[in-house]
Amino acid sequence: MTDHIDNLGLRLGAILLVLATLGAVAFGAINFQQRMAFDVPEDGASWVDHTPGVRALYVAPNSAAERAGIKVGDDLVAINGVPIHRSVDVAKRLWALGVWSQAHYALERHGRQFEALVVVTPAAKPLALENYLRAVGLVYLFIGFFIFARRWSAPRAVHFYVFCLVSAVMFSFHYTGKLNGFDWEVYWCQVGALLLAPVLLVHFALLFPERGKAQRSWRPLGVIAAYLVPAALLAIHVEVATNLLGFAPSLAARIALDQLELVYLGLYFLLAAAIFLQSYQRAPNGVVRQQLKWVTAGTLAGAVPFALFYILPYALGVVPRPWMNLSALSLALLPLCFAYAIVRYRLMDVDIIFKRGLAYTAATAGVMAVYVAMVALVGALFHTAWPSGLGGVVTAILVASFLFQPFRNWTQARLDRLFYRDRLNYRRTLIEFGRTLTSEVRMEPMLASVMDRLSQTLLVDRLAIFLEDPSASGRFELARSTSAKKSESLTESLDLSFLSPERPELRRGYLFYESSRTARDESESVRRTLERLDLNYFIPCRVRDHTIAILGLGKTVDGDFLTSDDVELLFTIAGYVAVALDNAQLYSSLEQKAQQIERLKDFSENIVESLNVGVLAVDLEGRVESWNTQVEQLTGVPRQEAMNHPLEAVLPSDLAAEIAARADEQRVSGIYKFLLRNRAGGTLLVNVSVAPLVGKSGERVGRLILLDDITQRTRLEEQLLQTEKLSSLGLLAAGVAHEVNTPLAVISNYIQILAKQLPSEDPRHTLIEKIVKQTFRASEIVNHLLNFSRTGGREFSEVDLNQVIEETLSLVSHPFRTARVQVIHNLDADLPAVLGSGNRLQQVFLNLFMNARDAMPSGGMLEVRTFATNGSVEVEVTDTGSGISRDNLARVFDPFFTTKTTGRGTGLGLSVSYGIVKEHAGKIDVRSTPGQGTSFRLEFPAVRKAVHA
Repeated sequence: MTDHIDNLGLRLGAILLVLATLGAVAFGAINFQQRMAFDVPEDGASWVDHTPGVRALYVAPNSAAERAGIKVGDDLVAINGVPIHRSVDVAKRLWALGVWSQAHYALERHGRQFEALVVVTPAAKPLALENYLRAVGLVYLFIGFFIFARRWSAPRAVHFYVFCLVSAVMFSFHYTGKLNGFDWEVYWCQVGALLLAPVLLVHFALLFPERGKAQRSWRPLGVIAAYLVPAALLAIHVEVATNLLGFAPSLAARIALDQLELVYLGLYFLLAAAIFLQSYQRAPNGVVRQQLKWVTAGTLAGAVPFALFYILPYALGVVPRPWMNLSALSLALLPLCFAYAIVRYRLMDVDIIFKRGLAYTAATAGVMAVYVAMVALVGALFHTAWPSGLGGVVTAILVASFLFQPFRNWTQARLDRLFYRDRLNYRRTLIEFGRTLTSEVRMEPMLASVMDRLSQTLLVDRLAIFLEDPSASGRFELARSTSAKKSESLTESLDLSFLSPERPELRRGYLFYESSRTARDESESVRRTLERLDLNYFIPCRVRDHTIAILGLGKTVDGDFLTSDDVELLFTIAGYVAVALDNAQLYSSLEQKAQQIERLKDFSENIVESLNVGVLAVDLEGRVESWNTQVEQLTGVPRQEAMNHPLEAVLPSDLAAEIAARADEQRVSGIYKFLLRNRAGGTLLVNVSVAPLVGKSGERVGRLILLDDITQRTRLEEQLLQTEKLSSLGLLAAGVAHEVNTPLAVISNYIQILAKQLPSEDPRHTLIEKIVKQTFRASEIVNHLLNFSRTGGREFSEVDLNQVIEETLSLVSHPFRTARVQVIHNLDADLPAVLGSGNRLQQVFLNLFMNARDAMPSGGMLEVRTFATNGSVEVEVTDTGSGISRDNLARVFDPFFTTKTTGRGTGLGLSVSYGIVKEHAGKIDVRSTPGQGTSFRLEFPAVRKAVHA
């Protein structure tokens, strides 16, 4: 009973829609005729109500008002003596006068009254644009009527037809301005269509395609919210219209309302496009994606240009220009893209009906043409009329029965080529597709390609691929699915036990279920699985007689089962899919192993890079295969220059020769304290280890070379050794001083006693004073030796190094003149003071000056330079003497080391000076070139001055 009532309701609704369509067509035809024939009188000016009268808001260029001298801002007082109080009075007077009549306008401009003679002209008609929009409306009407006539009971077909009908009214109806009852109906039909068409499109976008449960729950709220906006706009429109005299609203209110309604039109069309785009991104299969792709593209291409180049400028107050009207051309793209989706991608399953209807129509026309040709041929050849009556009817029936089916089949084949030529070509080239399928080695893209192409070829929107579980042979699990019921959770446990490769159906060919209800031999869990998957065909994919996957397919989009040709084609495809899947699995396994090897390689390289030792590896031919960052820093050779080059081309020749000499050794060998000169010109002291590089099986594959920089460590060792020597010397000096002090004290006491016993005029007093003076000097020398041996601190004062140097140079002036040594003073006048002992520092400079004199036996030049830098005071003592050899340069500060002849020196001068400099927290360094001279550089910390607030 309920079904009967529903069908009756559908039929009554269909009848009402047919009547509405006939009425719309009739109204559109009458409106078109009146629009073409009727002229609206106008003066070319837009008048608005303004206190205290009517004012010109806009004057069209080259219009009657402009030619009469009317300007924007002029106030209209009267027309032909009739006072004008409101803008609607202007329209009434113009209608009363008629087209091509003369009107005397009484105007006021800036308080001055004047008159203008205006010739009333017919309003311009944008017929080209209106006729184009009417054509767009006819396209909408044709598409909607075609769907409605063929499948009026299909889901959403009635909705789509209503949208098409309303769109046709919106584009086709244009009121003439005649202001009669019919014109009033046309106006309100256009207003209603303008408000209803966008929301119907949004409503359709929310319904198509079928939504999931979560989306269906909020869909009614979205639909209600969408209809609230046009309902509010309609209420505003009615109020604006009914508050004015007659039919025409005020110009300002009409413009504002037009702007508001056009903005609503553009925004709702863009909203529908956004919903279609979202549905396209979530489409469950290839066919629906293609449908939505064209629907989305058509909505965007039709709405965006019109919204940007007409609605937006008009809403911002721009007066419509001719170029803005061109944007309406894009509105035809929306119905055209809908039509293409219908014909090409079976939107709402109507293209089969369309194709079959065309086939029957063409076949009928062909039979009629043959029949007429036969009648004409009989009349021309036999000069007799075609038999009429019963004989003629029988003859016509016989002709139709023999010719109709051949004509129909021929027409059907041609239409298949016309509408589905891509798909037919795709069928013919599907075997080639199967061969090229093996070129795709990645699993996910390959599965997506298989399912998309099968969907487009067979027009099946429910597909699935089941792959064998690697951990359990003969068990399959769902790998990918585009089922129409995909919105239901397929992540739960599925009972796929029916997909056993040992089943007779799968071994013989394929497994087929008409529906889950007909699978009576299966368990309840299997039937639930079949219902959720919604698949009918299960075709095995075998390689080397082993089933590695199973293809699952449902019915076609029009609800038909696959044909025998389709199934045979699937058998061919299944073999290629099996090979492709096997290749993809092998590729995936190799890719995982490659990634593991790459990770191990990166880990090993990170270890080598983190070492503080230079590591390089060479092959058996001596070519570099590994070169870490530490080697780059030691040698100055970048890695890209070293890789794959011979060892002798990237290392210094002497080091390469030493390494080559150990090429055949089977054990680790070392090169100790090798002097390495890098590209930057620096010199480093390195230990080199050379070890054979062996593979996993023990064979020799190259050599491993390690470079350890020991430059800094060697310097520290030398300093430690020097410190130990000075410590030993200090202990020796302390012992000597202690032993010498005792006899010196006895000598000093006795000589002083002796001096007291001699008379003051005794000439021996002079000798005694000299003895006392030398005794004190010897005591002072001994005390200096004690100071040298002490490690504790002593009291220092601020010392001017320039003064110490000048005093010392005065002491040696006579020896320097005798040795023909020229002294150059280069002392900084603003030299800061240092903290120390002037006497001990004088001893340092005295030793340096005397050593310089001894190094220049034939004379020379001595330069003494002082300067301050970075909180330090530095002194350079440079001579032009014979210099110091490289071997002796590292030993000059050693105690008792001297190059002088016996009796000329003890070897303690520089070692004592070294100790005094260190005692003053300073540094001393020597540089020498044999045959050119020697330079001593001393550095002392400057005294920091206190800062006074």
